[in-house]
Amino acid sequence: MECKNCQYPIAHTDVYCSQCGARVIHSRLSFSSLWSDFKDRYLDYDNTLFTTFTQLFTKPEQVLNGYLSGVRKRYMNPLSYLGIALTLSGISLIVMREVTAKIDWDVFEQGVNPELTAKLTGALYDFSSFIFVLFIPVFALAGWLSMNKKNYLISEFMVIFIYVLAHWSIALFLPVIVILLTEPAYYMQLSIPMMFLMLGYAVYCLQRVHRFPATQLALRAGVFCLLSVIGYMGIVVFFYLLLFATGTLSMQDFVPQQ
Repeated sequence: MECKNCQYPIAHTDVYCSQCGARVIHSRLSFSSLWSDFKDRYLDYDNTLFTTFTQLFTKPEQVLNGYLSGVRKRYMNPLSYLGIALTLSGISLIVMREVTAKIDWDVFEQGVNPELTAKLTGALYDFSSFIFVLFIPVFALAGWLSMNKKNYLISEFMVIFIYVLAHWSIALFLPVIVILLTEPAYYMQLSIPMMFLMLGYAVYCLQRVHRFPATQLALRAGVFCLLSVIGYMGIVVFFYLLLFATGTLSMQDFVPQQ
C-alpha cells in the first residue's frame, strides 16, 4: 500500500509513514477518530501547541529565536498559531455582539452620538480580523527600528509579532469571555489597561530575544512604545477614512448627543 499523504510505499502494519511521518489511517472517519486526532494535535502534553503556548510565557526567546534559526518541528507554525488566535477572537466577537447593549462604549463620558457608536461597533465587528492583522506590520516596524540588536530583517520581526500578538490574543480569550458574560459594562474600561499590558509583554519578548543592557532598555522600550502608539493612531485614522470613503460615516454622526 501507499501513504495517502506522500504516496511512499508502506507496509500494512506501519503506524506512521517512514517518509513523511504522517499517521497511517486504516479505519473510516468517526467521531472517535476525530476526537483522537484533535487530542493528539492540541491536548497532549508534548504537542507543539502546548509547548509554544507555555514557552511564549516563560521562555519566549526559545520560540522566537528558535523558529527564526530553523527549529520548525518543536513549535507551532506562526500562521497556524495566528489562525487559532483569529478563531478565538471570532468567538469573542460573537459573545460581544450578544451583549453589545450592556457595554459602556462612551468610556470618557463625552456624550457620543449613539448612532455613531452603533456604526463604529458594527464596522469593528466586520473588520476586526483585518484590523488585528494590520497591527502585525505596525509592531514589527516599531520593533525593527527600536529594538534590533541582532540585525533581524523586517520579515523576521513580522514572524516575531505574529507569535507575540497571536499569543496575547489566545491568552486573553478566557478572561475576555468571563468579563463579557459577567460584567460587560466594564469591558471597555478594562480594555485600555490591557493595551498597555500588551505593549509591556511585547517589550518583554523583545528584551528576551535581544538582551539589551539595562541602560539601553528603558530608552529603547520607550521609543518602541511611542512608535507603536503612532502606528496604532495611524490604523485608527485609516479605519475612519475607510468608513467615510464607503459612506458608512458622515460628519453628522460626530455631533455630540444632547
